[in-house]
Amino acid sequence: MTGHVAALYRHPIKGFTPEQLAHVDVAPGQGLPFDRLWAVENGPSGFDPAAPAFVPKQKFTVLMSIPRVAAARTHYEDDTGLLHAQAEGMPVFSGRLVEEAGRQAFAAWLSKLLPDDDLRGPLRVVTAPGAHRFTDHPQGQVSVVNLASVRDLSQKMGVELDPLRFRANLYVEGWEPWVENEWTGRPMMLGWARAEVFKPIVRCAATHVHPTTAERDLDVVKALFDNYGHMFCGIYLKVTAGGRISRGDAVTTPDAAPVETPEWA
Repeated sequence: MTGHVAALYRHPIKGFTPEQLAHVDVAPGQGLPFDRLWAVENGPSGFDPAAPAFVPKQKFTVLMSIPRVAAARTHYEDDTGLLHAQAEGMPVFSGRLVEEAGRQAFAAWLSKLLPDDDLRGPLRVVTAPGAHRFTDHPQGQVSVVNLASVRDLSQKMGVELDPLRFRANLYVEGWEPWVENEWTGRPMMLGWARAEVFKPIVRCAATHVHPTTAERDLDVVKALFDNYGHMFCGIYLKVTAGGRISRGDAVTTPDAAPVETPEWA
């Protein structure tokens, strides 16, 4: 089944503003460059940059626990290492996340934006050298959302869901609704890259937060379960061969091989 890349995003800081891309180059066993490269600890998380390992998202400032995170508008500059952030009623922030002083300054700025009741301890921006990314699943390198599935859920809920609620890397047009839930283990072409479907994405309360207003306004997880009997929306991929992915590129997964009928049947 063939679709195409309708939109392509990275999220340099886990939980914060998606940044739209025209194209991206991916490598085997890795996610998108600069995607979830940093995270903000909400009190000590146990993350060790010298021995980076998966840490549950609840340890960080993420939308499922702190909707106000969506009030910050962030933008990262690859070439300078500068992060820019703004929010209503706050001074504009600019600092280099590649430097400890810049990370501390952003944490200080953020601590004035987020409600005290939501903070479990000092905020700290963390990162690690190499390929480590702060994904929601340790093997969820690239996330893909089928826009037809989002529209089908919107129709069932009687609202127009912003696909950015689902914080995917790729948004795909051209697939039938919900077919992606049956593709675990299937190979896939993403532009010039190759991947394998790892598993469907189980959704959490982060999807309840409107990406513009920063308010919890819809129970998307309940709507998924009530209408479909599952809490999936999107799939995780593992990159198996590197290449460039661009907006408009084909996203193709082979049809399942037909089951041969035995001669004796």
